[in-house]
Amino acid sequence: MFRILRPLALVCALTMTSGAARAEPITIVALGDSLTAGYQLPPGAGFPAQLERALADEGLDVSVLDAGVSGDTTSGGLSRLDWSVGEEADAVIVELGANDALRGIDPSDTRANLTAILDRLDARGLPVLLAGMLAPPNMGEDYGNAFAGIYDELAARDVVFYPFFLDGVAADPALNLADGMHPTEEGVGVIVERILPKVRELIARVQDAG
Repeated sequence: MFRILRPLALVCALTMTSGAARAEPITIVALGDSLTAGYQLPPGAGFPAQLERALADEGLDVSVLDAGVSGDTTSGGLSRLDWSVGEEADAVIVELGANDALRGIDPSDTRANLTAILDRLDARGLPVLLAGMLAPPNMGEDYGNAFAGIYDELAARDVVFYPFFLDGVAADPALNLADGMHPTEEGVGVIVERILPKVRELIARVQDAG
């Protein structure tokens, strides 16, 4: 009887160990601008905090670190990439580009910066969720098309792609602050709800790699 139970016990132990490995905490770094940083929102109301709570509600042990800097461009994100995305990161959400469009930065420069960010994260073996952005209408159709094309092109890379970070929130006065550009706490909630399936996909990539 002992000889029969011993292999069974070993199988159970290995199964429990495997399950524990899959359940290890995951750290996602949200690299972005004021849309990530939660401009003028109270503590706990910004995108990283709300996303972390939504994942916890699903039973997922995931920490979402806030690496958002208000006013940041893709150039700024690239320059601070190494210290903003530390060794603790298992995956990264890249939300940058809105300020490039607002400042009318040449789309080729934005493309080059985002490409460099993705290249460096890829070299580190970090799965990435790339959040797309649209240029404001006042920048004109040609600029808008060129800007949108940046994200369409980068989406062909091995990334999880979410086409428009402000989907369902942009231009809705009820979901934005008085400036019409930054989401309210409720607006951030809409963003989290809509992007959540893509975040689950990002987490699956981390788990598969582990």
